Amino acid sequence: MSIRQIIQAIEEYDTIIIHRHVRPDPDALGSQGGLRELIMHSFPNKNVYVVGEEEPTLSFLGKMDHIDDQVYENALVIACDTANAPRISDERYNLGKMLIKIDHHPNVDPFGDLLWVDTNASSTSEMIYELYLHGKEAGFKMNNESARLLYAGIVGDTGRFLFPSTTKKTFQYASELVSFEFDRPALYDGIYNVTDNIARLKGYILQNFTLSRSGMSSVKLTKEILDQYGLKPSETGQLVGTLSDVEGIQAWVIFVEEEDVIRVRLRSKGPVINGIAAKYDGGGHPMASGASVKTWEETEAVSEDLDEVCRTFIK
Repeated sequence: MSIRQIIQAIEEYDTIIIHRHVRPDPDALGSQGGLRELIMHSFPNKNVYVVGEEEPTLSFLGKMDHIDDQVYENALVIACDTANAPRISDERYNLGKMLIKIDHHPNVDPFGDLLWVDTNASSTSEMIYELYLHGKEAGFKMNNESARLLYAGIVGDTGRFLFPSTTKKTFQYASELVSFEFDRPALYDGIYNVTDNIARLKGYILQNFTLSRSGMSSVKLTKEILDQYGLKPSETGQLVGTLSDVEGIQAWVIFVEEEDVIRVRLRSKGPVINGIAAKYDGGGHPMASGASVKTWEETEAVSEDLDEVCRTFIK
């Protein structure tokens, strides 16, 4: 698939609707909003919308548009940062005339009329900046808000440039983005500052995680525990990296009880874990994945699978 084809499609369509995955993180919102700002600034006469559920903890990255079904008629739809179609936020993504997938996860579900999947990219936001570079001759123009959002996405998915996915290209693009005018300290505060109850729940995790001989760790956050700390399941995304600095942990899983499912958040320092996520109707990166199960008994099976992956891992 040629990036040129995506640029041509953006040039051709007057109405463009941009989706991303459910339970968005900074890269999902950064790539979605950054692409919207890029297109609007480059082609002011186009109608460009971003859709999906709101994420209150990331509202500083922009608000979603609320549009009627008829807006999709003859529209170009772009899904950012979403590996498989069932995870696209707002199920109307198929109502448009053309669907494009732009993503950096393993291409387990090659949906769409056009696909651009780059698993070597640190983030989808990095890919959107690359799209801008390729589109300059077609009139693509970057503005401060697009730069802010794309930078947020890159920072979020690279863990402030600490994850192995960070490359020379990542640093190059980031250095170009910071040449635009936006408040970087405020952006970092928005992504990483936590409320006191989140901080206290981090303390609970650090006091209650299990650690097996293989280096596998797990924590269970039940409804009762979340209620005790006054938190909703959707707010626990800020906790997934809590165990990353603990010596001896190779991979870990945090189970979060929601209304009808138990969310499975998997992270690793080496063992490949996205195969486990796929086994439990999830997916993601080799070192960062997610899934869901129905019962606490199933969480034991997830932990056993993760323990096995850690036992067989050779550094």
